[in-house]
Amino acid sequence: MALHFQSLAELEALCTHLYIGTDLTQRIEAEKALLELIDSPECLSKCQLLLEQGTTSYAQLLAATCLSKLVSRASPLPVEQRVDIRNYILHYVASQPKLAPFVIQTLIQVIAKITKLGWFEVQKDQFVFRELIGDVKTFLQGTVEHCVIGVMILSELTQEMNLVDYSRSSAKHRKIATSFRDSSLKDILVLACSLLKEVLANPLHLQDEDQQALVMQVLKLVLNCLNFDFIGSPADESTDDLCTVQIPSAWRTILLEPETLDLFFNLYHSLPPLLSQLALSCLVQFASTRRSLFSSPERAKYLGNLIKGVRRILENPQGLSDPGNYHEFCRFLARLKTNYQLGELVMVKDYPEVIRLIANFTITSLQHWEFAPNSVHYLLTLWQRMVASVPFVKSTEPHLLDTYAPEITKAFITSRLESVAVVVRDDLDDPLDDTATVFQQLEQLCTVSRCEYEKTCSLLVQLFDQNAQNYQKLLHSAPAITVDKAIQEGRLAWLVYLVGTVVGGRLTYTSTDEHDAMDGELSCRVFQLISLMETGLPQSSNEKIELAILWFLDQFRKTYVGDHLQRTSKKVLAGGRQSEMVSSLDVYARMSEVLGITDDNHVLETFMTKIVTNLKYWGRSEPVISRTLQFLNDLSVGYILLKKLVKIDAVKFMLKNHTSEHFPFLGISDSHSLSDFRYRTTFYTALTRLLTVDLGEDEDEFENFMLPLTVSFETVLQIFNNNFKQEDTKRMLIGLARDLRGIALALNTKTSYTMLFDWMYPLYLPVLQKAVELWYSEPACTTPILKLLAELVQNRSQRLNFDASSPNGILLFREASKMICTYGSRILALGSLSKDKLYPMKLKGITICYSALKSALCGNYVSFGVFKLYGDDHFDNVLQASVKMLLSVSHRDLLQYRKLSQSYYPLLECLAQDHMSFISSLEPPVLLYVLTSISEGLTTLDDVSPLEHHCLRRLSEPVVRFPAPPGAHSA
Repeated sequence: MALHFQSLAELEALCTHLYIGTDLTQRIEAEKALLELIDSPECLSKCQLLLEQGTTSYAQLLAATCLSKLVSRASPLPVEQRVDIRNYILHYVASQPKLAPFVIQTLIQVIAKITKLGWFEVQKDQFVFRELIGDVKTFLQGTVEHCVIGVMILSELTQEMNLVDYSRSSAKHRKIATSFRDSSLKDILVLACSLLKEVLANPLHLQDEDQQALVMQVLKLVLNCLNFDFIGSPADESTDDLCTVQIPSAWRTILLEPETLDLFFNLYHSLPPLLSQLALSCLVQFASTRRSLFSSPERAKYLGNLIKGVRRILENPQGLSDPGNYHEFCRFLARLKTNYQLGELVMVKDYPEVIRLIANFTITSLQHWEFAPNSVHYLLTLWQRMVASVPFVKSTEPHLLDTYAPEITKAFITSRLESVAVVVRDDLDDPLDDTATVFQQLEQLCTVSRCEYEKTCSLLVQLFDQNAQNYQKLLHSAPAITVDKAIQEGRLAWLVYLVGTVVGGRLTYTSTDEHDAMDGELSCRVFQLISLMETGLPQSSNEKIELAILWFLDQFRKTYVGDHLQRTSKKVLAGGRQSEMVSSLDVYARMSEVLGITDDNHVLETFMTKIVTNLKYWGRSEPVISRTLQFLNDLSVGYILLKKLVKIDAVKFMLKNHTSEHFPFLGISDSHSLSDFRYRTTFYTALTRLLTVDLGEDEDEFENFMLPLTVSFETVLQIFNNNFKQEDTKRMLIGLARDLRGIALALNTKTSYTMLFDWMYPLYLPVLQKAVELWYSEPACTTPILKLLAELVQNRSQRLNFDASSPNGILLFREASKMICTYGSRILALGSLSKDKLYPMKLKGITICYSALKSALCGNYVSFGVFKLYGDDHFDNVLQASVKMLLSVSHRDLLQYRKLSQSYYPLLECLAQDHMSFISSLEPPVLLYVLTSISEGLTTLDDVSPLEHHCLRRLSEPVVRFPAPPGAHSA
């Protein structure tokens, strides 16, 4: 299509292709045409033509979009022109208030951008763009439609002032935002609150869409004011429950007026759900106001007003049936405890009644498990923080948590068990499948459950015994009804999760010897269930129960296994004092009677037997294998545990039989997904840690351990020498690369690492190089091999400091150089790649190569002058390859892909520090590229990592260094 437009019809055709067209080619052409239109001298006149004569809303939207991009350009329009555009848009929206909402919104964004970017523009000793509030007051004197537009302008301006544009200077943004905060934001909030007071003072006609839109926009304006980044540190949305609103001290009088909070509580009770949830959102921010804004008496008064509002909402709960209101109210409750101490809450007059109402509300919420599950997080956060604060309360007022916390725990337990039957019979989504949410809720519940632990323990014992007996009856009866069996298995899975949770809660709450004995009583039942489930393998099994058992085992490990602080418990003395004393671990008393488990050595045997069983029978279950290997990995960290583990028969079996014959997940058949191969790294890391405990310098034992991998490599070598089946060989090499990386990760001494290097070189490293040559365009193959290389050249714990007479360091670097050069030359031959293939097929490999090269250059195990001295070009080749790969990456991609920048800048720092002669010898275009990357990295990466900050700062410092000797790249 033509890229030059002479008539209105051609412009409207562009709108059609751009906004409602379905042809992808035409849309791409339309986007190019839009860019050309913005850059053309006639852009403003064309926009005016579309706004005044366009026959569709999309024509007006195109004009608004062009204006938005035009005023946002790095080189601004003249001040007079921007003033004209702003005044024209204000007049345009005032004269046509019934425009499509998306058109009005986009036009208002233009006004907001002009105002922000010209905030400090001065003409005739006056700030040109700061009179917007006066212009808005003109709108507020008009019709309801004009009032809506006026409020939208202020709301969009507040939001725009808060928005960081990373393409511009963050310092300038902060300066503008601070000036706006100090000069205008308070006035905007006062204006919005006065509008809301007028709304409440007059009869509400919310059936009128215009009035409803006005109230909504005013509430959004207040919310934008309260969400403003007051101090230049935006809140982390991933930690919503930890947010504190840094209200300026100048606003203190507004918040101290009881009418302010009453206004929003009254709005919540008066407005329909769509609007009342916005009122609640504002209250969430008010509840999060920083504590230092008030004196102690003022804070107590403010908290009292908040609690009074909470009581009123809970006594009139009709509005909470709306999911939006319910969610915001849960956030409101959580923020109360985040911002105020339990000692302050119990001093509030209405506390006993309010805590009773909150408890009932929580219990009801837990019982309706299918309703707004994401909101339960906030309620559990509230109770978790309340219970965790009990030991620190100095007030004599009763906190009543010993009454209500057990009820909360009971409601959670019973509601989850009751949900199973509904999920199974109605074929609903099982909450247990959402493991992230389940784990989060259980970690919150663990603290609550330890309050009045006797009640929780007796309930779990009763429920576990009842459900375990029912399950055994089903297993021993005639062919069980599938539905009934699925229900019992689901209930048992929940119970095992819950037992693991309360046992893990010992670490978060004061415990006694009696509590340890209760943990033992519960743990007995889970260990018995493990035995029951293993007797039915492989015919009878349940993945959810297995995952729950792994959760329990991990919690038990953290709490009772190992020689650490878990061996202490609290004993309550007269007067309420607590004495810390070494416990005989009463948890094992009951387990010894029932199961013969007397100490953590026996528990470790049970752990390892369970791990071997899972790896043997659950090879097709990715979740079970993943969690089992993670559990094994956690067990293998710590010298004391390792010394105990290597004495266990199951561990000895694993060290001698780590093949697909015994552990099917190590197989390479097509039934195994390539993504599942990554678990092999974890397996071999843990296994090698166990091997090295008593390995010493026993090369024979190491060779025996490596025998399965030796057989695989020999097979690959034989296949490479003949006509080979490509897919099987590739899968075998992927598995070997992941296995070897796991082994290398665990070898942290020079002796053990040397054994691995001698095993790999010179026979097997060339095999990996040939794999890179053959399958360079397949990231599933090259990524594991390159990651193995990056691990091999990593001089962790000085493991690569070979003897002075050993050439191993140089040989290793030569092999690394060959592989990086081979990969670089092949990957550059692919040419340009589409956006979706760019990172996986090219940038990811370059990232790993840079990381490997940096480790090799900074490892201090190679004298690089040797290469030049003996005419070896491997050092020069790998540096040149790194430059060629760099030049194939745009600056934008270099900064956009964080992992790439996190490997590039440390490499560049290493080169600048030790190989400056190489950088100084670069061609001018290459050197300009490098310097530009440093400049852009310093100016645009506002959220850069500390590592990059360090590297970029070091790279920008002046270098004072003696010249290198002639003919050498480094000293």
